[in-house]
Amino acid sequence: MESHGEEESRGPVLHIVVVGFHHKKGCQVEFSYPPLIPGEGHDNSSLPEEWKYLPFLALPDGAHNYQEDTIYFHLPPRNGDRKTVYGVSCYRQIEAKALKVRQADVTRETVQKSVCVLSRLPLYGLLQAKLQLITHAYFEEKDFSQISILKELYDHMNGSLRGTSLEGSQVYLGLSPRDLILQFQHKVLILFKLILLEKKVLFYVSPVNRLVGALMTILSLFPGMIEHGLADSSHYKPRKSTSEDLNLIEVLGGSEDYVSVSVSDISNSNQESGGEAKETSGVYQNETHQEDMSQSLTGDNHHLKPPSRTSPDSSESDWETLDPSALEEGAPKEETQEKDSFELPETFPSELAPSRTLPITVQPQPNTGQTVLVQGLVSGLEEDQFGLPLAVFTKGYLCLPYMALQQHHLLSDVTVRGFVAGATNILFRQQRHLSDAIVDVEEGRIHIQDPELRKVLSLTTADLRFADYLVKHVTENRDDVFLDGTGWEGGDEWIRAQFGLYLHSLLSTNLQQDNEKMLADYGAAFVNTWKITHNYRVWYSNKHPALSEITPSHPFQGQYSVADVKLRLSHSVQNSERGKKLGNAVITTSRSVVQTGKAVGQSVGGALTSAKSAMSSWFSTFAQAAPPGYSEQREANP
Repeated sequence: MESHGEEESRGPVLHIVVVGFHHKKGCQVEFSYPPLIPGEGHDNSSLPEEWKYLPFLALPDGAHNYQEDTIYFHLPPRNGDRKTVYGVSCYRQIEAKALKVRQADVTRETVQKSVCVLSRLPLYGLLQAKLQLITHAYFEEKDFSQISILKELYDHMNGSLRGTSLEGSQVYLGLSPRDLILQFQHKVLILFKLILLEKKVLFYVSPVNRLVGALMTILSLFPGMIEHGLADSSHYKPRKSTSEDLNLIEVLGGSEDYVSVSVSDISNSNQESGGEAKETSGVYQNETHQEDMSQSLTGDNHHLKPPSRTSPDSSESDWETLDPSALEEGAPKEETQEKDSFELPETFPSELAPSRTLPITVQPQPNTGQTVLVQGLVSGLEEDQFGLPLAVFTKGYLCLPYMALQQHHLLSDVTVRGFVAGATNILFRQQRHLSDAIVDVEEGRIHIQDPELRKVLSLTTADLRFADYLVKHVTENRDDVFLDGTGWEGGDEWIRAQFGLYLHSLLSTNLQQDNEKMLADYGAAFVNTWKITHNYRVWYSNKHPALSEITPSHPFQGQYSVADVKLRLSHSVQNSERGKKLGNAVITTSRSVVQTGKAVGQSVGGALTSAKSAMSSWFSTFAQAAPPGYSEQREANP
């Protein structure tokens, strides 16, 4: 394994890879520089065992439906290195008749290829911007044997990005929280909480660039997550053969009716019952495995020690390195708090907070470059003085921005305790029992089957105020202020700062004594579930004195008002199933009333017209039937 100094001198880019579609062999590597396997040629299609899914990630499923696309993906570490490899791929297709040099293996009407960059650093948007230009030039040559431009790309990227710091806006290039809020509205906060709870979250949409954009934008709302929190996010072992994947897909074909049981819910129920284990007829074996690990956390009393390894097969022993005594404080109060959380999570006594005033918002802070990062004793991640980023994507919790069909087995792998993954294949969406939540990016909806999880994620009044504050700032300023996306209030960096304040306040509140009332603003059920997650235990096992500078309360805490009632009603109607049915019924009824009114109006109008015609005819008949003397008498009168 190379030292950190050697990595800095070589630059962040590991390989430039070209992946093409062969009419007989399928997706395969056609070129790599430097070679993926040392000692082999640049045109060798052999792959390291850890990266056997690389061709399917770089050239996504259904790519033939689009002229071009961009893919972000993660690869497992290799050669003893424990850090994730970050991949960016630019896909294009061109008509075969347009090629100047047509090779013998080109038998179809179109040629599909992807140019990929494999990097040590998560510079997704920055790499994409450079790669798109080179990919365009590579295809404009219309001769794919011209590989000199790819070698120059490798040297240029390493030369220009050498010494690049993972701080500042360049890490978030191309990731727009504004667009995410416009799409999901208040539900962005639910997505934020889902990831904090380490649930199995699947994003679904086509094409891939929309998919990875939405997924990575959510992660960018967590302070330091993209910069330093994904180093351990792709530790998995590929299957030995592709046939195992196909057999698994056939077995899963009829499993639509299974019920999903989340790990956190199992652990939570064990905690409420005094630690007694409940037997469950598991759909997954890993849920029982995780339950055993959760029990080991609360049963052992050994000291805190750093983990020995970070691979998935060592996840059980690594969970046991946490000191459970750090969590004993305040534990008896959680049971009574959770019992009442579902009925009145939004009602606050008057003594909870001062009167409703202007909301607390974070102001811009200059990036002085003086943020001190230290190696986390337990997480192994580079952490700041607040203990961020949280150790979410560690110990078998995966982050896979794009997931190929060949990786389907990871959804039910016993070494995978959770995931945030993106997919474009409908098969992933159909297997709902393998995910706790399915995020439909196209519709801006979150599908959660477990009713208990929906209760845990229900937004409190303070949460709704926070989300509504973001939505209003994004929607009201969209037409005039943000011509180039560089504004502050309501802009991308401002939104990230607000979520940073939300998370800092949540962490600070958890460190306070007698904090049940303040934590109720975040949702008692949510906080209790979060406290048994791996990331919370790792964070709580260390001391973070810097959090004493953060005000311990929800940024939007305050007394209940009429505006909150309207906000709660609006949110319930828009997001709950019952509310949606009520809304549809109101729309249907309104249409029926309008149509009936028109019909009645036409009927009444027709009747009146007929009556007027009848009266006119009667008067005209009466006038014609009058005696002749009538008119004579009128003429005789003076």
